[in-house]
Amino acid sequence: MDNLLKKLGWNAFFGEHFREYVGLYEPARVSTVYKNGFNVYTKDGEVRARISGNLHQNGNLPAVGDWVVVSKDNVGPVTIHAILPRKSKFSRKEAGKVTEEQVIVTNIDTIFIVTSLNRDFNLRRIERYLAIAKESKTEPVVILSKSDLCKDVDEKINEVLEIAPGINVIAISATRNEGIEQLSPYLKDGKTVALLGSSGVGKSTLINALEGYKRQNIGEIREKDRRGRHVTTERELIMLEKGGLIIDNPGMRELQLWDAGEGMLDLFSDIIELETQCKFSDCMHESEPGCAVKRAISDKSLSEKRLESFRKLQGEMRAVERKKNPQLAGKKRWKEIAKMTKEIKNVKKR
Repeated sequence: MDNLLKKLGWNAFFGEHFREYVGLYEPARVSTVYKNGFNVYTKDGEVRARISGNLHQNGNLPAVGDWVVVSKDNVGPVTIHAILPRKSKFSRKEAGKVTEEQVIVTNIDTIFIVTSLNRDFNLRRIERYLAIAKESKTEPVVILSKSDLCKDVDEKINEVLEIAPGINVIAISATRNEGIEQLSPYLKDGKTVALLGSSGVGKSTLINALEGYKRQNIGEIREKDRRGRHVTTERELIMLEKGGLIIDNPGMRELQLWDAGEGMLDLFSDIIELETQCKFSDCMHESEPGCAVKRAISDKSLSEKRLESFRKLQGEMRAVERKKNPQLAGKKRWKEIAKMTKEIKNVKKR
């Protein structure tokens, strides 16, 4: 297979699923999704693309990062006929009242959760990103940007590690090119990193620092809160000149859980372990006697805010599950997810 495709992440997994198309079509990777079309990388470079009538009728549209099956015309854009199976994906619930999945990016190896070390720093938001990232079967890394604006960087790193032990947390200043070298292990040929975070936290600035020139447009910094203005409007898969791929994402104002059962259980394993020690199996951790969770809060080994975050995300996920599976009560579904995750962990230990 062409060397360019390997740099784009093509491997044996996708090759196996492409077998039925060999000789008739070519593989390509979606780099940008627009309202009226797509950009894809083929072995000859980046070109415009459109989807076939059959694929459009199925309603299963490609997302940034997807490997797709294309045919080339003599003139005009290439045509996308099929989407190859995904190795991973990052999804959220569609914004608003609609209960549908919105696939953000696919076939990623690492997620950089970017939050700036100013007013944007929010542990509860980081927990939300981590819960979904862990469910996506990719490695999450927390990037604390704008370290030059923070006087207690080490303290902030420790705060993140308290809610996510074992997660790599990296503080950087893209404008001063500090800490950028710590990202190099994740940026290799064929490896894909997705940047996720709110608007103005420095995602595009980080890409410019990695490239060594102004690759992405950057808005002016507002003096009142030291946030960059929202500039990125489309998700874009970028081939970095020094190796690796990175997906720039517009800032997300709303990030609702879609399917984060295992991710929640992993992220809040400390609380779930405490729940098994409560006197009553249906303990609500309020005024019940023998509550291990309330005892942990009293002795300050668990923070009230972390418990509130767990309850909020747990309630949100149960609400989504009830809408997705009306025949199942939320609590019953949660127990099924917990049992499933326990079985998975037991298999991994063998």
